[in-house]
This record gives sequence, structure tokens and C-alpha cells, in this order.
Amino acid sequence: MSTELTESAVPPPAESSSDPSRRTFIATTTVVGGAVVAGGLIASPLLGAQEAVGAEAPPSGRVSLTVNGKRHTVTVDNRTSLLDLVRENLELPGTKKGCNAGACGACTVLVDGQRVNSCLTLAVRLEGAEVTTIEGLAPGGEDGELHPLQEAFIEQDAFQCGYCTPGQIMSGVGCIQEGHTGSADEVREWMSGNICRCGCYVKIVRAVEQTAHRK
Repeated sequence: MSTELTESAVPPPAESSSDPSRRTFIATTTVVGGAVVAGGLIASPLLGAQEAVGAEAPPSGRVSLTVNGKRHTVTVDNRTSLLDLVRENLELPGTKKGCNAGACGACTVLVDGQRVNSCLTLAVRLEGAEVTTIEGLAPGGEDGELHPLQEAFIEQDAFQCGYCTPGQIMSGVGCIQEGHTGSADEVREWMSGNICRCGCYVKIVRAVEQTAHRK
């Protein structure tokens, strides 16, 4: 009987512990922060490049605008909203940040006489604009005479917690200037972009109507 072994009978060489199989390699290969980690070894690291991109300063722009009768020239991140500009840069906190998505109206201000949601308005797009916030509405300033609509809000008790009040008043002023005060229903329709969590809508409408009729 021949003792020669055929090629098919030769057993395959045993895997070396230092030479992992394809299955082992896949099982121990992960991706961390954009770098491939194979068996605990980092290959082709990209973290340095990502950190460099993140360290770059965001684009900024220079804008000159008038806020409550005072001229301001500021350099801000191009993504800065008018709401953040007046609150953070100009330190006028009367304008409130509510939903920050244009749904509640708490941030309403007047830009060139038109009411806008300042949270949705980019500051760098307001070159030369005239902006009025609640602080600049009263003709007599902080220590002087109130605006007629501010007086009407007090007389009609048109607020409770007061958080929405600055936006309600600014929107009410815009509503009156636009001539949308022919009836209570018309006032409600044109003031519908402002939310009052306390539910003072009836009194708010009365305050707007009272001011419009005195005009």
C-alpha cells in the first residue's frame, strides 16, 4: 500500500494567532470620528482635519441700522437674527424669545413700520433699516408717557404673565397702522400670529380696538 498522500488529503495550514481571519478582521474593525480602527489600531486619521475646519471662524458681516432712533453699526455672525442682535448685542431685552421659529409672535418688532418676527429676520439683511422695539415705542422714553396701546393694555387688563405682551403690543401697533381694525373679528384675524398662553385674547382685542378708535 502506498503511503503517499494526495494533494486533497493535505490538511490546510493552521491560522496563526497573529494573522486574523477575514471574519475576525471585520468583527474588530470600527469607525471612530471618521478614522478606521482595525483591531484597535487607527488607520487614516481624519480628526485633525475636522478639528481644523471646526476651528475656522464663522462668516460675519457689518451692518448699520437705526434701533429706537439710535444709529448702530455692528459686526455680527451672518446667522445672527434680529432678535439676538437687539437682545444680546444692543442689550434691549424687552423683545422676548419664545418659540424661536416664527410661530408665537413674542419677538414681534417693527422694521420700517412693518411688523416682523425678529427671530426669523437676519440682522445682516437690514442695512439702513429703521427698527422699533417695545423699548422705543413710548414717545416719552423709559420715564415718560406711554404709547396709547400700552395704556389700553393696562386699562383693559390685557395681560397676565406678561411674557407675550411686548410682541402683542408691537403687533397691535402694526395692525392699527395697517388699518385692520374694522371689527373685532378683523382684529383677531390680523393678530392671529401672536399667541397668549394665558388666554387674554378678548381683552387684547378690546385694547387694540380702544386704541384704534382714539386715533
